[in-house]
Amino acid sequence: MLSLHRGSNPIVIAGASSLLGAELRLLLEESRFAGAEFQLVDEEIAAGTLTEAGGEPAVIRPVEQGTFERAAKVFFTGSAEFTLRNLAAARAAKAKVIDLSGAAAAEDSTVSWFPKLDALQGRKFPTDARVYAIPSAAGTVTASLALGLYKTGVSRLEVICFQPVSDAGRAGIEELESQTGQLLSFQGMGQPVFDTQVAFNLLDRFGPGSKHKLSVVRERLRVEMKACLGKRSVMPALQLIHAPVFYGTAFSACAELAAGTKVEQVVAACEDAGFVIPAEAGPAPSNVSVAGEKAAHLAKPEEDPAQPGAWWFWGAADNIRMPAANAVKLAEMLP
Repeated sequence: MLSLHRGSNPIVIAGASSLLGAELRLLLEESRFAGAEFQLVDEEIAAGTLTEAGGEPAVIRPVEQGTFERAAKVFFTGSAEFTLRNLAAARAAKAKVIDLSGAAAAEDSTVSWFPKLDALQGRKFPTDARVYAIPSAAGTVTASLALGLYKTGVSRLEVICFQPVSDAGRAGIEELESQTGQLLSFQGMGQPVFDTQVAFNLLDRFGPGSKHKLSVVRERLRVEMKACLGKRSVMPALQLIHAPVFYGTAFSACAELAAGTKVEQVVAACEDAGFVIPAEAGPAPSNVSVAGEKAAHLAKPEEDPAQPGAWWFWGAADNIRMPAANAVKLAEMLP
């Protein structure tokens, strides 16, 4: 692949200290943007952090006047609030904006994108938009399943996604690690991030003092699905559950399909939607098995023997690598 030379319009990663920002930078450096100039910016609290970009030392800086002026592309990988504070400035600079935070998905002018979406929606890929949104891993797998099953006559789809603590960033990972060790040592546990016990526990909400709200994430997923589906398929019913794992989004789904649908048709529809379905003899996908994978993995769908027409799905995706890889693919497609 051809690389961009330093000195050309830079690529800005806004939210560079986040797990998603760090993963995106690594993938960009393995892409045709490997020789590009990178500018790493983030919240004031992260400013001054020493990191590395393009094999050279780099310092994460705060967003200032003119940060986005010469940028060819701006990736937002931090919090939705951080994106909303800076989106107008990035848009005014006439850069191509790729949002991974979920903040821009609801705007009418935003184009949502993930691999296979254009084919599933029957649309031509739009290259003239100013802002693009990359759905989260949970949003991508849910929308992909809904669109993929459209051709099978799906009339109802219910999805339960299991969220890892890494969606709350490094602090979430550290809290789960700390709580696990403290509980195994019969010590009192700290809970400054989630305000509740997240180790060895499944939850549909965190403590009232936590700034991380599963209800907010659920709403983001609904916005992402609406932006991706349009009127092309049924809108899935969605539940989001905290799982006591560090990385990887797992999901369980039940779909009502047209009578007489064969398993081969369901498998083909899911593969057309971008899912990787392992050989039947292999182990089922898990949050561990998909680590480092850029595509979602799905176990072979099964029809419920007690309810003909009801089909069960189980799958998983890397919640950090998948959206970051999708963002890089999109950037490579844009002029």
